[in-house]
Amino acid sequence: MAIYKPLTLVILGWLLLSAGLQGLAGEEEPCAPFLNGKVDLSRVEAMRAAAKGGHLYRIQPDTSRVGFCVNSEFAMVKAEFKDFQGGLTLWPDHPGDKEQAMVLVKTSSLDTGGSMIEYLLKSDRFFDVENYPEILFVSTGFSWTSETTGTLKGDLTLHGVTRPVIFNVILLPVKNQDDKDAGKVLVKAGTTIRRSDFGMDTLSRVVNDNVELCMSVEAIRYTG
Repeated sequence: MAIYKPLTLVILGWLLLSAGLQGLAGEEEPCAPFLNGKVDLSRVEAMRAAAKGGHLYRIQPDTSRVGFCVNSEFAMVKAEFKDFQGGLTLWPDHPGDKEQAMVLVKTSSLDTGGSMIEYLLKSDRFFDVENYPEILFVSTGFSWTSETTGTLKGDLTLHGVTRPVIFNVILLPVKNQDDKDAGKVLVKAGTTIRRSDFGMDTLSRVVNDNVELCMSVEAIRYTG
């Protein structure tokens, strides 16, 4: 119980992220990926305030994964995105009412381990990475279902379409952490979307409409 109580707040930012944050580690401005009108400025300012107070957490790229899987007539297609940025805020004194999260994914970083399938997914038939180079998730709310599980609500912008989504979230403590890593946590989250809701209905007879989004992210307190 004592381990989970301070850690459970981390879920409220999902992920997100969702979610490895490659950009945060080397940037002076931790919110840089979300400027230039990508996210409402008030949300960005809240993240900046959290950073100044030591309440901003970043996801570690080397120990985090963001991906999806979809079934087809031929096989289950699994893929990961290698380039994604974001952050989440944790406020121990205000659980549930100040936490937020933002995650930005570069669609061109999609990796399936197979050149033919990867080329098809990046083409204008699916992700259309040239015209839609980014996927954006911005959280809108969180509710606990137990001390280690919850549901994270947010807006997902994919293929130029924004839809509300709900992630089921599980929190796990990072093993073998010392005092300096007391804020380090592992968050696993998943949800199922319909690709047709985001304008990706190509090859509907051979590729399932349901797509499972999944992620496993390790987050550490931002000290920049």
